[in-house]
Amino acid sequence: MQQLSSLIRDVADFPKPGIAFKDFTPLLADPRALALAVELMVNPYRKSRIDVVVGAESRGFIFGTAIAQALSAGFVPIRKPKKLPREVHRVTYDLEYGSDTVEMHVDALKASDRVLIVDDLLATGGTLAACAQLVGMAHAQIVGITVLIELVSLRGREKLVSAGEVHSVLKY
Repeated sequence: MQQLSSLIRDVADFPKPGIAFKDFTPLLADPRALALAVELMVNPYRKSRIDVVVGAESRGFIFGTAIAQALSAGFVPIRKPKKLPREVHRVTYDLEYGSDTVEMHVDALKASDRVLIVDDLLATGGTLAACAQLVGMAHAQIVGITVLIELVSLRGREKLVSAGEVHSVLKY
């Protein structure tokens, strides 16, 4: 874990004053660290029969596609508004510094799908709770949520109690 933590930088006052942004781009640039991060995110779900990995825009795409490949599962992107060309489900939610909206194609998941939700960071839980709502709108089963980083003091995990097991690799 120390190897991964050493590659994550704090950027003060980004994207606005008072926010300490966790920049993991140095981790992404290190092939061994990136492989380790993906492996640690996917390991708890290797025997869970995941059909589809859902990744939140945009950093959830980075880990989500790698995790989908590792699990021999499909990948479904959850996007910001007006990025998907067909009919969508939409959820608006609060962030730690504002609000946002995410969308998923209405036909992206089947009710029989077993889903793993992936993102880079769990902060206040708004984005991941919105992703869970979108999966719920498709009547698919959430098996779990996996993230690289959890900001424990923001208590985002509390918003995800009904969304299944939450796994985080690094906790700050």
